[in-house]
Amino acid sequence: MKNVDIVIIGGGPAGLSAAIGAYDKGARDILILERDKELGGILNQCIHNGFGLHTFKEELTGPEYAKKYIDLIDERKIQYKLHTTVLDISKEKIITTINKESGLQQYKAKAIILAMGCRERPRGALNIAGYRPAGIYSAGTAQKLVNIEGLMPGKEVVILGSGDIGLIMARRMTLEGAKVKVVAEIMPYSGGLKRNIVQCLDDFNIPLKLSHTVVEIKGKDRVESVVIAEVDDKMKPIKGTEEEYTCDTLLLSVGLIPENELSKEMGVELSKVTSGPIVNESLETSEKGVFACGNVLHVHDLVDFVSEEAKVAGEKAYDYITNTSEEEKNYINIIAKDGVRYTIPQKIDAKKMSDIQVVRFRVDNIYKNKKITIYYDDKKVFENNKKILAPGEMEQVFLKKKDLINQDIKNIVIKIEEK
Repeated sequence: MKNVDIVIIGGGPAGLSAAIGAYDKGARDILILERDKELGGILNQCIHNGFGLHTFKEELTGPEYAKKYIDLIDERKIQYKLHTTVLDISKEKIITTINKESGLQQYKAKAIILAMGCRERPRGALNIAGYRPAGIYSAGTAQKLVNIEGLMPGKEVVILGSGDIGLIMARRMTLEGAKVKVVAEIMPYSGGLKRNIVQCLDDFNIPLKLSHTVVEIKGKDRVESVVIAEVDDKMKPIKGTEEEYTCDTLLLSVGLIPENELSKEMGVELSKVTSGPIVNESLETSEKGVFACGNVLHVHDLVDFVSEEAKVAGEKAYDYITNTSEEEKNYINIIAKDGVRYTIPQKIDAKKMSDIQVVRFRVDNIYKNKKITIYYDDKKVFENNKKILAPGEMEQVFLKKKDLINQDIKNIVIKIEEK
């Protein structure tokens, strides 16, 4: 067994930024564990631009953004192991791994940062009638086939779900010569960024059908057509609204699930809304010295926010291993209410928080001409008028330490109200 100060599980954008955050704060004994053959995570297959505007003040592709962080890792000589799968994390922070070179290996960490990212929801979760023919892919798998392997999944495509990966693949497949016939979305609003709806669908005249879903997949050996139908307010298909589209490929962009199997086995408390860990102001989970950041914590819309959040996790992990005093924590709960789905963090200790605490959240519907409000218990302390709020766009507010320290506040409530 090897002793390591900080072990980071995942070498994607969150893991890389967390390592740099910890190093720049003073940590030197850091190890990144990555199961893939290279660092960078999902960014390596995201060859479209739009990354880095916040972090580097320039527009980059996914691989370019990843390369900048990998260079920073190499400059600092931060250790990492590739092709390494984490099998188990114990409550004592013993991490069991396996790879071809070392076989079974264990590491005893003083602090752990969870940065495993997320996975796509599969077809099996959708209960769509029909056989299991070839030609059904998750949007991320199709993206890897086209961008990394140089293979085309098909020529006539229907896409179910309007998350950002689905929208981007609608454009990508079109640029590679495929005919994308329709994007169907079961919700009455898109789950993707507005800019992706415009640039990936509108610019290519690809129709987006909201409140629609796939009700049947036809074809036995290969997809031959799919039937979509409108759904009511209870998400049930409405008879008589069925439309059939001939196609050879169905791409699924139906949501992302944070990869928290290891977290759950370790005993980390998870949120029922985000499926990620419940964290405090330091992004520390319910397990002492275990931190979480990036898409394993909650699904982000911009990688720049992942990097910003993960940097904080790295810094706080270093603070944890260098702080030997056991202080009693006095948490203020952050409550999501009236249109706000969740917040990150879910609780804060005013004594431990930074001078300015970022609280990120998503809304549960499309809201026009409303305002975001913050209450300290029953006292309103902030409001911000918004022309539009959408589930696909992450929002954030800022809390000031000077307003909370030494105050007898039990709850901070964030909600959406009428102007």
